[in-house]
Amino acid sequence: MKKILLFLLIIAGIYLLLLIPIPQQNKEFFNATKAPFIWNQDKLWETLEIKFQKAKNTPSKKLDSIVDKLTVQADILLYDFENKISSPEDSLYNLIERSFFNITPLIAAQENKSDWYIHFYNRVRKKVKSDSRFWDMNTSSARNTSYRILYGMRAAVEEVLLQTNTNDFISTTYVTNEPSATPSASILGIDVHSGDLLVSRGGAEVSAFISRGNDYPGNFSHVALLHIDKDTNKPYLIEAHIEKGVAIATIDDYLKDKKLRFMVMRPRADLPELKLNPMLPHKASTYIYNLSQTTHIPYDFKMDYFDASSMFCSEVGSYAYKRFGIKLWEFKSTISSKGIAEWLHVFGVENFITQMPSDLEYDPMLSVVAEWRNKEVLFQDHIDNAVMDVLITNANQGKKLDYNLWALPIARLIKGYSYVLNVFGKAGVIPEGMDATTALKNNYFVDQFQSLKITTEANIKTFKIENGYLPPYWQLIKIAEKSLHN
Repeated sequence: MKKILLFLLIIAGIYLLLLIPIPQQNKEFFNATKAPFIWNQDKLWETLEIKFQKAKNTPSKKLDSIVDKLTVQADILLYDFENKISSPEDSLYNLIERSFFNITPLIAAQENKSDWYIHFYNRVRKKVKSDSRFWDMNTSSARNTSYRILYGMRAAVEEVLLQTNTNDFISTTYVTNEPSATPSASILGIDVHSGDLLVSRGGAEVSAFISRGNDYPGNFSHVALLHIDKDTNKPYLIEAHIEKGVAIATIDDYLKDKKLRFMVMRPRADLPELKLNPMLPHKASTYIYNLSQTTHIPYDFKMDYFDASSMFCSEVGSYAYKRFGIKLWEFKSTISSKGIAEWLHVFGVENFITQMPSDLEYDPMLSVVAEWRNKEVLFQDHIDNAVMDVLITNANQGKKLDYNLWALPIARLIKGYSYVLNVFGKAGVIPEGMDATTALKNNYFVDQFQSLKITTEANIKTFKIENGYLPPYWQLIKIAEKSLHN
């Protein structure tokens, strides 16, 4: 009996010892000092939804006739400027944006939709990417114009896709057939080349945070560099994971890791560096592929792209290309919101002028080759974004990430076990570079996200029953806000 009591006292003593919080160093961090982009277009979104509701009750032939007339006008507008270089301040882009937004709810209401809206968006997308070669992408006018068009028009396209029958849903859109001399393969029917960058959106809660926690909230949370073996044409993805650092994945492994969407980007063939050496993208991918096999590169929670001893996902591609004279991310990503910075700081981020995955889309040195998504996961992507946007608003209003103090001893034991696994080259339950307290705060973040998402999804079902259609994104925000306060 005494031995049992002694054993229990020892266990209790160890538990109490592990319960003592380690004083947290309040490291100073400096977030960016720019203004986050705000649409501030609530009245416009309401007007577009009213147009959609009215269009659903318009006779099919009449609606088709209206759409045909408006699309012809939009085509004429774009045709006159398609082969000219426009500045970011050019009124053309405002006219295109307004025209496309006005047509979109009518197309969404059509029974038999053409794919005009996708082709038109891709034409505009190519024009923006072409024009931006001559823009100073560090100016707010260039950043705002490229964001409004590339992100804003994608959002409009996706609202149409979500009102489309599953059988008519267009999963893959092909944008630019950018020439490449490097080895090639096929991923989900898309021709890809060694050196391509695959920008994707993961299904985890933190993926939503990464894609939305930016001065320019986006659709993507992860970047992988594609390497294709020149002898076997077998594709591999080099990517940085929180759990294991920089690693190589087969295409099957890459696709098994839940993807809500992905986009293929490729360096422009007319870049001076590629004209001198068309195989440069393959050399860049080969370099980082070989490095990742010979060197353990841990995950860079600090998001410091100047220090390559550890790497976050964006850094893998940028570091590889930088070795061969190409500096990606024409402008740096900025995170200026205090609440977002504080939450990210909890997870170890110390650099808020960095390289965010979503911002790679706006780099003029890269062409958008193709984009993939499907209907079911696309709507999940929109729900996750809305939930995250509402949580970010809470963060900016002072909400802190907490943790369960009583779970700290167990978390520390798990961290110790994870450390042993790391020593033997295996991934632990708690990632390398993350301490026990941070892991518990991550659990708190996940619980907050999932709790709000469950309530939001229930209210979405009610909206759909009452209105007969999936709620557009601005309604998802309202539903998530309502769910938070219920």
